[in-house]
This record gives sequence, structure tokens and C-alpha cells, in this order.
Amino acid sequence: MTDSSLRDTVAALMGTARTDLAELLSHPSVHQSAEFGPEPGRRSAQWVADAFADAGIGAIEQITTSDGSIAIVGHSPAPDGAPTVLLYSHHDVQPPGPREAWDSDPFTLTARPGPDGAERWYGRGAADCKGNLIAHLTALRAVRRQYGEPPVGVRIIIEGSEEAGGARLDDLIAARPDLARADLIVIGDTGNVAVGRPTLTTSLRGVAMVRVRLRTGRSDLHSGAFGGAAPDALAALIALLATLRDEHGDTTIDGLDATGRWAGEPYDRGAFTADAALVDGAEVLGSGTIADQLWARPAVTVIGLDAPPTATAAAAIQPQAGALLNLRVPPGTDPRAAGELLLAHLRAHTPWGAQLDAEIESVGEPFAAETGGPGYTALRAALSEAYDGAEVVASGQGGSIPLCTQLRRAAPDAEIALLGVEEPLCRIHAPNESVDPEELRRTALAEALLLSRLAGPRE
Repeated sequence: MTDSSLRDTVAALMGTARTDLAELLSHPSVHQSAEFGPEPGRRSAQWVADAFADAGIGAIEQITTSDGSIAIVGHSPAPDGAPTVLLYSHHDVQPPGPREAWDSDPFTLTARPGPDGAERWYGRGAADCKGNLIAHLTALRAVRRQYGEPPVGVRIIIEGSEEAGGARLDDLIAARPDLARADLIVIGDTGNVAVGRPTLTTSLRGVAMVRVRLRTGRSDLHSGAFGGAAPDALAALIALLATLRDEHGDTTIDGLDATGRWAGEPYDRGAFTADAALVDGAEVLGSGTIADQLWARPAVTVIGLDAPPTATAAAAIQPQAGALLNLRVPPGTDPRAAGELLLAHLRAHTPWGAQLDAEIESVGEPFAAETGGPGYTALRAALSEAYDGAEVVASGQGGSIPLCTQLRRAAPDAEIALLGVEEPLCRIHAPNESVDPEELRRTALAEALLLSRLAGPRE
């Protein structure tokens, strides 16, 4: 059987892939959701377990982790002398957010043209990460239909709380490192730099979440009677947060290096402006290249404020205010140490004698892939073929996938590769998330080619 027939097999399975994605997406599996509760996560986990068992994966287990999420693991052993590939994804999703921001029901897979005019499939999790999960599943179905059984061993780990931090799956892998025993780990939770440009993500920034609270008084004060002399906690917080960026937009945390350079694929300014959906006149921040800013340097973002909403605000001086800061750091930087530098910076720059209470709430480790092994060689070739000979490029991601570091500890000799369907037009984590079905098809084809070839030429 030829690779062209495997290509035809994957193409023939795309109707099944769409049905699979529609069924899986219909379960609003938001972990620890007050709106949906735990039942959608259970149904989603059961669907995943049944689907991968149907695709030929053996020893399926549904494991309830310590945060109550359900991870699905399975293992089909390798033939003698053949390598083992571990396929990772997650079946939980981000909350949908305001329904009025969606053009269709977020939990009903809906096809319509995207910004580029090509058909896209819309729904929460269509790309992140149920689309990637379906790419894994479609690849396995294709190889099984083509060859009966894969010529390599296959493990799966599909977790249920990645969007909530995934720490409990880390705990599970630490307790059962056998679950990660593989030669090549393929993490389906990233994507291409653009539609049609095959990409391997080789760098992930780590993260430190820091909560900040400022107090300047014991009571609200009338702004007419006290304004001008009494310190305003909200204004003090704004002044403090302003010290975290300079006039160029560079992150300026005392003692934290912000001069790194990115050596991989550059990010075109025009493409970034479109991908980031910037309004006319909005500036791209930073003194380095866009790729430097995104993948090689720290970045601090104010992701939330505790302050009165304008709709109900009184003419009063606020005695307290708070913020949640998201600090991203590149590989080579310890996120906890960076978080401690951020705390020290905040203490040193708090204005007007305000009382500061700041703490690190959580950290996620950065990750840098080692790309010189046989698994990467085979994967690059498979991706290039699936994308009709296109060059495979290396990219970074701003996000942290917490499991990567734990997998490296559990399987230190394994190659770890990150890929997927999540190109910029997907708008993951936002309303109207979508996936390009061609990206799903080509990702599934690349994985099918990889699984069929990694053990060497077939007889």
C-alpha cells in the first residue's frame, strides 16, 4: 500500500471526522464550571474513551484525577523492536463567554466561510483542543483501515483539565510514569503559523500568575471633600502597574532580562497585525522583533482589575484596588524566580505609602524542544508531505502546556513534538472559535504517515 492511498483514506474519513467533532463538541466540558457542572466532562470523557477504543487502542482507562477531572489513557504495545508514539490532547474547553458574542451556538458545530473565504467549522473547542483530538483519532482510524494495526506502539493521554492548569495530570504522571513511556511524544495542542504552513512548536513560554492588592484607607471617601490630598488606591495601582512597561512597551521588571532574541521563524508584521485583530493606529509593542517579544522575552499582562464598574461607580476615593498579573517567561527563565522578581519590583515601586499585598498564585514551566532525533526527522518529512512539499518551520507559543515538563521528567529519553490545527484564524479562547477542516485533514494525514513510517519501511 502506498502513501497516496493513505492520503485517500484520510480524505475519505473527513466526513467521519466532522461527525466525531460535532458529537464531542456538543458536550460543554468546561472543567469546574458553575454554569455546566461536572456531567458534560464525564460525558466527554466517555465519548473519548469509546472512540479511541473503536480506533484500536487497547487497555483504555478513565482515571479521575485529584481535581475531579477525568483523564483517558490507553496503550497498544509495539511489535518487537518497534518504537512507541504517545499521542496527547485534552477534552476540556474554555468557557464560551457571552453567548451574544457568538454568531452560532458555541456547542453546535457550524460550518460557514471564514475570514479568508474558505469553509471553517465553528464551535467552542473546534480547534482547542477537540479539533486536535479528532486529528489524532482520524490518523489512528486511517492507519488501522489501511494496515490493520499500526507498525508502532501507541499510547494516548487525553486530559480533562488542561484549561484549568492541568496540574492534577502532572500529579498522575508523577505517580505513574509508565503512562508516558514512549520514544516520541506528539502533543496535539498547538498549530501552524498560518493556514497551509506546516509548523512545529519548539518553544513554550512559562507563566507566573501574581495577584496584587493595594490599600490606602479604611473607608471610601467623598472625592469632593477629600480628593487631592487623600491617596486613591485605584490611582496608586494604575501608577504601580505603569512601571511594568517602558515607553516602547517593553517589560521592565527590575532584575529580569528582557533582551532575548528568537532564532526560529519570524513573524511578519502585517500578518501579526491581522492575527491580533488590532484596531487602526494601534502600535505593535516592544523594541525587538515581534518574534522576540512573543517567544524570547518576558511579558507581563494585566488580565483583570478589582475596581468599581463605571456603571455603578460613586464619586468616591477608593481605599483598595487589586489586579491579576500574567507574567510569561521564555525557556531558560525560572518562572517562580521571575515571579519573585516581579513581587520585589512591586514592593519597590508602590507609591504614596500604600499597603501592598502581592503573592504568586501559580506557575507553569517553560519548555524548549530538542529537535535533532529520528522522531523529529520522520515527523518533519510527514508534515512536509501532508502539506504538499511545503517547508516545515519552527515557531514558539506564548502559552504554557504544563504537562510538557512532567513528561520530560517521566520519559527523559523521549522526543517531544508539538503540533496541531490551531492557526491564528482559529481564534482559540475567543468567541467564534473555529477550525479549518483542511488543517485538520493535513494534520491527521501527517500523523498517519508518521505512524506508518516511524518503524521503517513496510514489507
